[in-house]
Amino acid sequence: MDYSLTSEQELLRKTVREFAQGEIKPKALELDRKEEFSYELTKKMGQMGFLGAVCDPKYGGQGLDYLSYIIIVEELARVDASQAATVAAHNSLGVGPIYHFGSEEQKKKYLPDLCSGKKLWSFGLTEPEAGSDAGNSKTTATLKDDHWIINGSKIFITNGASKMTGGCTVQAITGKGQDGHKEISCILVEQNTSGFTAKEMHNKLVWRASNTAELYFDNVKTPAGNLLGKKGDGFRQMLATLDSGRLGIAAMGLGGAQGAFEATLKYAKERKAFGKPIASFQANAFKLADCATEIEAARNLLYKACWMKDQKKEFKTLAAQAKLYCSEVMYRVVNHAVQIHGGYGLMEEFPVAKFYRDQKLLEIGEGTSEVQRIVISRALGCYSE
Repeated sequence: MDYSLTSEQELLRKTVREFAQGEIKPKALELDRKEEFSYELTKKMGQMGFLGAVCDPKYGGQGLDYLSYIIIVEELARVDASQAATVAAHNSLGVGPIYHFGSEEQKKKYLPDLCSGKKLWSFGLTEPEAGSDAGNSKTTATLKDDHWIINGSKIFITNGASKMTGGCTVQAITGKGQDGHKEISCILVEQNTSGFTAKEMHNKLVWRASNTAELYFDNVKTPAGNLLGKKGDGFRQMLATLDSGRLGIAAMGLGGAQGAFEATLKYAKERKAFGKPIASFQANAFKLADCATEIEAARNLLYKACWMKDQKKEFKTLAAQAKLYCSEVMYRVVNHAVQIHGGYGLMEEFPVAKFYRDQKLLEIGEGTSEVQRIVISRALGCYSE
């Protein structure tokens, strides 16, 4: 097996790392403190091609393989989770459903602006009473003449309320199937549609410089042609979208773990106690050794999952494993990182404090760690249903 990256992928990593170090790192702490979404950085990331990474160039995308896209997210997360979240959510949850399930007319209408970074797009799935239980959605869409009438709300929607946001792919109940279960469909809703309100959410523990929104739909009228794919395909579309999106969350865990580890290794070699660098004390050295080992294992698992996706092989279980493992590896790494820093690890001017905060969402977003374990155990045949 050949584990080496291509020369193009190595160059991509170098380019994204230089961008993250030079453009994002000097601003990250201040943006986080102010809870400020950066339009300047987002537009620059669009110009760099980060926001249409895997889309076909005929729609304005870069046409990259999925592993290359994951490297972009990894390198951004190594410096700042908020900017990585903007890119990951836009590609996986925003662009992805339109690119994979949209009509040619929808792709031509929306994708060029989304791939260039002129606009962002969100995915309206989570509701106040429907998180892990996504099938419990209460948002409804009723077809009346040639329009859908949408009512309901969504919460915790990344990229949902920025000035750049062009719209949202909304999961809604559109009727009942023959089996009596809810029929779920996805519908494209443009941002300035009458009755559609997007409200920014603040006072977050994590990803404070990313845009998070509550969405409200009050008799929102949107054309019948804005249905994504076929009526009733929404749940299947959502599950497929999350399978790919989990690789992006895994990349954020991997990148964040790498960034926290590097900062801690540097600190441990420079900080002295009892006349020696604290890295030389076995208690710290073993923590660092464990971190390095787990990061290497996480990278191999994630990259294999991406390779399987790029080869058009079944990757759903590997995606769940990668998301679960990478997010929890980052938890263990940042926990060690703060401990090694001691009191300084509790101060925001040291990067490990922010890494520590930002990690937690990775165990919750796009399927909690518990949900990932359900997906994996089902693949093992542990459930009869």
